[in-house]
Amino acid sequence: MMARVVPTLAHQGGWDELLMVLVPILIFALLLVIANRRANTMAEKSTDSEPAGDDKDAGGSPGASPGGGR
Repeated sequence: MMARVVPTLAHQGGWDELLMVLVPILIFALLLVIANRRANTMAEKSTDSEPAGDDKDAGGSPGASPGGGR
């Protein structure tokens, strides 16, 4: 009976297990960096495109009084 040699990536001193953990973590970190850059770029573009006198955070409709109108 002949022994069959099958190459595996297990128990090779630990480096292969380390790669199997680190590679997915690095991929997710890279994707997070890319997403954050895109989000920051979109936020800067939306801030730059708004007119200076536009007060969206002032609250209420344009004709409402500051006291709530009651």
